[in-house]
Amino acid sequence: MIKRAHIRHFLAVVDAGSFTRAALRIRVTQPALSTGIAELEKLVGTPLFIRNRRQIRLTEAGGRFLPIARDLERGFRTADSFGHDADRQASELRLGVIRSVPGELLQAIAAALRPGFAIELSEGSESDLRAALGSGRINMALAPLRPGEHGGHVLPLYDEPLAMFVAADHPLAGRIEVRPEELAAETMIARRSCEFLDATSRFFTRHGVRPRFALRSESDERCLRMVAAGIGITTAPVSLAIEGIVPLKVAGYDFRRELGLLSDPAWTALPEIEPRLAHAHETIGAIAAEWRRAKVDVAL
Repeated sequence: MIKRAHIRHFLAVVDAGSFTRAALRIRVTQPALSTGIAELEKLVGTPLFIRNRRQIRLTEAGGRFLPIARDLERGFRTADSFGHDADRQASELRLGVIRSVPGELLQAIAAALRPGFAIELSEGSESDLRAALGSGRINMALAPLRPGEHGGHVLPLYDEPLAMFVAADHPLAGRIEVRPEELAAETMIARRSCEFLDATSRFFTRHGVRPRFALRSESDERCLRMVAAGIGITTAPVSLAIEGIVPLKVAGYDFRRELGLLSDPAWTALPEIEPRLAHAHETIGAIAAEWRRAKVDVAL
């Protein structure tokens, strides 16, 4: 018989992308995790993962089993809360946020949600947040939207380009556009929270730019403050601009992101949740429109 532990093990491997990271995430030993996956594969009668040295991938059967596992885990969580104070459960909002969301914007969104909910925040990468949303560990995620993503569970906020930022007194600050090759001698600062970090690295490598790095940090504020101090340059969404730095267009560097609020459809459909969200969504939409005018349009 399939047990909840089997489902937890399966989803942990899917979400983490490796047995080692999955075991750490759910706090079990790797042998115990491997045994759980083996038991599950025996119970369903087919391999669920393709294992090799580089990566773990779902088999075709594993892909078909994934939405079933998500539904089962969501059901387990619902059962866990059955009989608890319904009003207290309805008032709790677990909100996941990518680390590169501007603090000022997050403050405004949290303030708009606070009248209807007791908010619990968590941070993570886009993939982490989507996995948490799919398994019911969070109710909403403030994260980049994928092309064409829409529907009742999606509230688009604003889109913006990424730019190279340099200190206001940098020699290139007055240029309208530069070629990537012109940045070969520059010292860079790596924003580890950037959703396009790997793609940015590949872009500059293709153009022969292999810079020295003055700082690698998860803190966007620290990275941008060090740009303003003149110790390096970095790429960032234009809405993250601070005093003392200016955006610089790099030819061919055309990355954009659209931020939005993603909600668990099963959660938003609950009759006690829908009215709590309706006014908050209207307020957040107005906040996002003003944010774009004040932070994005001005920078462009």
